[in-house]
Amino acid sequence: MPLFGSKFAPKQPPLRKFANNVSEDLDELVSGQRSVQVRLGSQELVFENGDWIPESGESGTAHKSNQRLRKKIQELQEENNMLRLKYAVMLNMLTQTTAEGHLLEKELEKWRNRK
Repeated sequence: MPLFGSKFAPKQPPLRKFANNVSEDLDELVSGQRSVQVRLGSQELVFENGDWIPESGESGTAHKSNQRLRKKIQELQEENNMLRLKYAVMLNMLTQTTAEGHLLEKELEKWRNRK
């Protein structure tokens, strides 16, 4: 007689059946077609990408204005970085050209002193 026989093995539970409307609701939630909207007095908020975004009211207008300003700041920072890079490249080119010019002047002076 085995120590752990089949009488200790648990029985498999029966499979659950979902109703059609539940699977349709799950499909809608997964597809992301629904958005959570809340109205607090004269203000409307929408939950998008993990943040509550005001849609109407004074703060909604301010939020949209802030988003435009943030985008403009990002563009200006990228432009500033590009200009700094161009400045550094131009400065390196000027330094190299100046150094080559000094070397050529010294070599020319050597040739002049030989004669």
